[in-house]
Amino acid sequence: MFTDYYGLSFNPFDKQNTKERDAFRSRDHKEMLSRLEYLKTVRGIGIFTARPGMGKTYALRCFMKGLNPNQYQTAYISLSTISVTEFYREFCTLLGLEASGNKTGMFRAIQERVYYLYREKKQPLVLAIDEAQYLNYNILRDLKMLLNHSYDSLNCFSLVLVGEPYLNHILDKQVHEALRQRITVHYNYEGLSDQEVPDYICHKLELAGGSRSILEGGALSAVHGYSEGNARKIDNLMTDALTIGAQQEQHCISAEIVMAAANILFPVPLLTLDTKLLMWYI
Repeated sequence: MFTDYYGLSFNPFDKQNTKERDAFRSRDHKEMLSRLEYLKTVRGIGIFTARPGMGKTYALRCFMKGLNPNQYQTAYISLSTISVTEFYREFCTLLGLEASGNKTGMFRAIQERVYYLYREKKQPLVLAIDEAQYLNYNILRDLKMLLNHSYDSLNCFSLVLVGEPYLNHILDKQVHEALRQRITVHYNYEGLSDQEVPDYICHKLELAGGSRSILEGGALSAVHGYSEGNARKIDNLMTDALTIGAQQEQHCISAEIVMAAANILFPVPLLTLDTKLLMWYI
């Protein structure tokens, strides 16, 4: 393993090794946490979108882990390609309710439990739904109705919808106008900036006891160019670059090593010959 070769206590670019308390606080990460903190106070709907691998789910996890269980009840749903009935059953299970009966019965049970958590236990619910771009119309419609308490005068819980940018296009449709009007906070990830990319890499290396000296300046620039500010791409690229570097017994990761790793991860399709040129050869 390259960890021993480069004096690392673990692979810092493996997401399983990163604790919430050690999160790199990028602009996107801080902006999402700030909006979530506001949302938990006012309650309502928060929409957070980003391309895959940008870190939105990780930021959500950091936020949920940081909530005081004596003050908030949390629920997380990631299986969003389900029917309305299956959604209600999943929701009931998360709330400790019996997931049986028809949709109307489960709807009432959920509303009563949500109201009880808010009014009696003083532990308002924070419900997070990941991959929300896959939710069908009927679930989105019912989410709006679940938020309707006391003649639509009271927000009893916070709803966090996390998904890819396509979610914004779905919510822009006229049929979702009522739901869209209830959105309290909205944030779209921009990705790691030019300065944040090297800071992110060095932050992770330092968490594993490594030194930024194992990377040449050109290597950092190369990673930035290939990753486009995407945290997951950086993690994959750095893991492969460190692996190749150790195999070649290179004590410092160069731009060439990063390029070799990128050729494995992001292979460029072979260019097709121009038809006329091909006919000329024939």
